[in-house]
Amino acid sequence: AMAQNGTIENGLARNACPPPLPQPVKIPEIKHTKIFINNEWHTSIKGKKFPTINPATGVKICDVEEADKTLESMDTGKPFLHAFFVDLDGSIKTLRYYAGWTDKIHGKTMPVDENFVCFTKHEPVGVCGAIIPWNFPLLMFMWKIAPALACGNTVVIKPAEQTPLTALHVGALIKEAGFPPGVVNIVPGFGPTAGAAIASHMNIDKVAFTGSTEVGQLIKAAAAKSNLKRVTLELGGKNPCIVFADSDLQSVVEETQKGAFFNQGQACTAASRIYVEEPVYDEFVRLSVERAKNIAIGDPLEPRTSHGPQIDQHQFDKILELVDSGKKEGAMLKWGGCAVEDRGLFIHPTIFSDVKDHMRIAKEEIFGPVQCIMKFKTQEEVINRANSSQYGLTAAVFTRDIHRAMSVSAALEAGTVWVNCYNALHAQAPFGGYKMSGNGRELGEYALAEYTEVKAITMKLSEQLTL
Repeated sequence: AMAQNGTIENGLARNACPPPLPQPVKIPEIKHTKIFINNEWHTSIKGKKFPTINPATGVKICDVEEADKTLESMDTGKPFLHAFFVDLDGSIKTLRYYAGWTDKIHGKTMPVDENFVCFTKHEPVGVCGAIIPWNFPLLMFMWKIAPALACGNTVVIKPAEQTPLTALHVGALIKEAGFPPGVVNIVPGFGPTAGAAIASHMNIDKVAFTGSTEVGQLIKAAAAKSNLKRVTLELGGKNPCIVFADSDLQSVVEETQKGAFFNQGQACTAASRIYVEEPVYDEFVRLSVERAKNIAIGDPLEPRTSHGPQIDQHQFDKILELVDSGKKEGAMLKWGGCAVEDRGLFIHPTIFSDVKDHMRIAKEEIFGPVQCIMKFKTQEEVINRANSSQYGLTAAVFTRDIHRAMSVSAALEAGTVWVNCYNALHAQAPFGGYKMSGNGRELGEYALAEYTEVKAITMKLSEQLTL
């Protein structure tokens, strides 16, 4: 069979690579590279620095001061329009949403037995640590500080070592906006030092972490061994999408690829397990390959680009190793599956068909642009297969039947279920996972409970109480 720009051999187009990438835009001056504490910029006590690298070119952007026991597109390789319309827009909406909560956080008065009156107060937890990942550095920064500040807490936040520049720039904006010293503090550094210090510090009252399940377990253990601080964890996912034969396939292909390839697949919500009902399976695979061919790979700062590089060499190598495992275990590689041969850490959007549940690409969180398409026959079967994972972060159902949509979404073991859409995240709606995908909820009113302590006050009514 013939494919666009080349012939097909073993299900993979020979000429899959796009034209050479344009040269990157000139890097602007970076002004903020130090540790931000009490509204002041500090150098590392030990004099240590670490480099931050542009993953699109492999070129060092600058050196950043490293804290220990003590700009978005360039830093992450994220396409500029994604950073602008998703990350920046979502950050603004999150801040505005929680700004509206600041004078609406209150307790309740409840009837109790005998001659007593009882009411509750919601008080700040205290000092909140936050450890955020490299895939959405600005958005995750706001997801953490907005509810914490709305509830009256102070924050110590550690950005990922791969992407510290966004957080440090926000620190400068925080000072410019007039925040009191010490309300928000930013400590760039590495997980085993700066991150571990936050998790185990006796004067930090709560820690919120977004990242891998393995590191989340370490943070929870450190919190328990120190001062039993409160912990919220937003961790990994291996998220199933269930596509029934009655759905609009063209629309579903667009939504599932949005889920699989957005941010180069570097998202905990990535739609990496696609279960398609048998009668429409072959057509779904064909449409998916056809659409993947038109994804624009290139310089993240170019407006036409929709697919940038992976974050670093470690992640790049891990993705390609898992792709190789898919080939070896018998999955059919229909598109991609290789690096772009020009420069940087670019991987082609990759599609596998005939994937079986026991394969590594069907079980492990790839965190890269890999879409696994599987076949199912019955609703009961696909629900069992979708739930047979240690993760339970998100899921999606595609069908025109509202009764089926409601029954399947109720049966899925996931903190968020999307129906006929994907990655529909809103500041008003809670987000978090079941099982090994984490504890607690971010966003919405539910997140406020993670940042307050509830105090019950009971008074005996008597003549001794006077105004």
